Parts: sequence; structure tokens; C-alpha cells
Amino acid sequence: MKLVVGLGNPGKQYAGTRHNIGFEVLFELSRKFIAPFARQKFEAEYAELQLQQEKVLLIAPQTYMNLSGQSVQKFCSFYHLAPADVLVVCDDLNLPLGKLRMRASGSAGGQKGLQNITQLLGTQDVARLRVGIDPPPSGRDAKDWVLGAFSKSELPLVETAVQQAAQAVETWVTQGLAAAMNRFNPEPDSERPPKKPRKAPEQKDSGPQGTESDKNQTD
Repeated sequence: MKLVVGLGNPGKQYAGTRHNIGFEVLFELSRKFIAPFARQKFEAEYAELQLQQEKVLLIAPQTYMNLSGQSVQKFCSFYHLAPADVLVVCDDLNLPLGKLRMRASGSAGGQKGLQNITQLLGTQDVARLRVGIDPPPSGRDAKDWVLGAFSKSELPLVETAVQQAAQAVETWVTQGLAAAMNRFNPEPDSERPPKKPRKAPEQKDSGPQGTESDKNQTD
């Protein structure tokens, strides 16, 4: 059994926001495999589907982003799942819009939901699929940015990214992490938005200040 966790915030007011793109990837899989989110357990809505010989649970925690690990921990305990059986799908404001990046482990990079999951599972060795949502424009508050909706002009790219992320999840389940990384990770020089040129040799690059942990705050 595999557990695919999409991160977001519950409630109609958060539907379609940048921070909820993890939910959107789960909904895409739900639509594709006709596996409705008609069940609730452990503070989450979830759907069940079969990919080849593997049973998969799609988990959308309803605890708000910062407490997502509570639900994941309960599912893992109940179904006797190891961290290697878990894939977390979440937004990343340090990646260009629509870019995907899958990793086997590492720090949460300030993503509060992922951070809570790794803390409660007791390991950073949890696979994660990050979907780029772009950094906030200059002068724009990061919290407002991630909790804001995509613009109409961005929606075609977002739709494509969600479809590709769903394909990446399928590949992870059926072929493994290495195959998914090889197929869906971007080239190294295209993972992040280009930095602005330095004004003088002694100055640091301009851009968003602080860590993402300062940014991904929710109510």
C-alpha cells in the first residue's frame, strides 16, 4: 500500500489558491481513476484506488497546513506503513510556476505541512513532490501570495503542472522514486527563477528575504 498526501487548507475560501495545489493533484488522480473523496478518517478526506498491483490511498488532511502530520501519522500507524510508503505533494514558492521537483528526502525547506509530517514521522526520509507556484512579486507579502488565487493567465500552466504531477505520482507508485525523478525533475539550471543581476560586487542578490518557514503561515 502507498499513501499519497496532498497538502492544502480546507474550506471553500482556500479552494484554488497557490497553497492548495497539493489538493488539486489529488483531485486530478481522483477524477482520472474515478475514485471519489467520499470517505473521512483520521482528520482527512481520502480516496482509494488501485494502480497495477498497488493499493493507493489519496489523503487530503483537513487539519490546516501546519498540522498535516497528525493525519499522516495516524494513517501510517493504522495501516502499518513505513515512511518509504509515503509521498507528499505540496506547493513550493521557490520554484517557477509549473515546475516539478521530486526528492527522496531532505529538509522541509520551510514548507510547514511537510515539516510537520517529517517531525511526527520522526524522519526526513519522506518522498516529496513539489509543484512550483512562483515567488511573490517584489513588495508582496508571502502569506497573502500563497493564500491567493492563480490569475487567469496562469491557469493553463497550472492545469498542465497538475496533470504532470499526477503522472509523476503514478510513476512513483508503479515504477519507483528513481524513475519518477528521472522523468519529471527539471534540469538543474531551470529549477529556480533567474536571479536579478547584482548592483555591485559587494552586494547580495536581491529577491525574497527570509526563509519559507516565515512565509507559509496559515490561520
